[in-house]
Amino acid sequence: MHTIPYRHFLKDVLICSLGSYGGPEAHFGVFLDHLVSKKHYLTEEELVELLALTSILPGPTSTQTITAVGYRMGGPLLAFLTLLVWALPPILVMTTLSFLYQFLKDHQISEDMLRFIGPMAVGFIFLAAFKIGKKVLTDGLTIGLFLFGLLTTYFIRSPWIFPTVLVLGGVVSILSSKESELFNTITVKAPWKYLVLFLAFAIGTLLLSLATHNLLITLFEAFYRYGYLVFGGGQVVVPVMIAELVETKAYMTSEQFLTGYGLVQGLPGPMFSFSAYAGGMAARGEGVGIQILGGLLSAIGIFLPGTLLIFFIYPVWEELKRIKAVKVSLKGINAVAGGLITAAAILLLQKSGITVENSIVALGTIIVLATKKIPAPLVVLAVLGAGIAF
Repeated sequence: MHTIPYRHFLKDVLICSLGSYGGPEAHFGVFLDHLVSKKHYLTEEELVELLALTSILPGPTSTQTITAVGYRMGGPLLAFLTLLVWALPPILVMTTLSFLYQFLKDHQISEDMLRFIGPMAVGFIFLAAFKIGKKVLTDGLTIGLFLFGLLTTYFIRSPWIFPTVLVLGGVVSILSSKESELFNTITVKAPWKYLVLFLAFAIGTLLLSLATHNLLITLFEAFYRYGYLVFGGGQVVVPVMIAELVETKAYMTSEQFLTGYGLVQGLPGPMFSFSAYAGGMAARGEGVGIQILGGLLSAIGIFLPGTLLIFFIYPVWEELKRIKAVKVSLKGINAVAGGLITAAAILLLQKSGITVENSIVALGTIIVLATKKIPAPLVVLAVLGAGIAF
């Protein structure tokens, strides 16, 4: 754990929050640029390790990654403050927007101004993948595992594939190692209280929801469940939300759901902040106070399980890395993680559309970020301005 004034680190977290668009892989590019290259809070290898760790865990990957960085810099308190600074701004905005659906519908606000956000995010991701590749691709094995991660996650998009290929990368790295005494013994002191809290919330809120049928408790339980059942970013949780919130419980129409999802694409920070909009919409008609509580409790619910898991796993992870086999496995895990990021960049480029405009935006983003002369938030503002002007 490092000693640093909280306000300095939290200011940098806020900068990351305001400049992070495009999902966990794009967020990782911002972390790499600001927290590693500019501020040197940790190395690229350490950030990739955290990405690999959080990719194995359920919950919002980028939120867990930056929370783990906060834990590394100042322990549980700074980790909690990091989570608040990272997630609270978009949560408050999305809670507010749950009141504005009728206004947006009446005025038919165009989403054309957001059309260059996707290509810009592609630029962030490709640059991050390139930087990581330079570090982790050291021999034939790592190149093979990189390609394995890229091709597997490109063609198979089920949530289970991400932790599976990362684990396989670690296993292959261990099996191919010529190191002796790989499984040396260590003493691990795990903070079991966080795992107990994780399970208590999962079981307790489910029982309370079934017993009371209270709307706020039901929303908290539902979003808490989404938080521990889904791997990856906000895009992964959307089909689960639609099935329950729209089709089963009819809290909102598919049009209302997709309007909120479109709006969150234009906001920086974690995609899971969409939960505040969905929770607020589910509680509309119950009064302003209940609607606000519905949005906030839904957001707390979806972020809480991943945070508790990080608080439990991260201290153990630091100890586990002392096992030689774990160190050896990180070589393969990091190579696979690089492949995952590259696959995400390719898929996002295809989703945005391979047009001349989009290619110029993506390439321009890469060039500007590589020169390190213009900070990420200004790049985002420029891209938004281009969407409005052209």
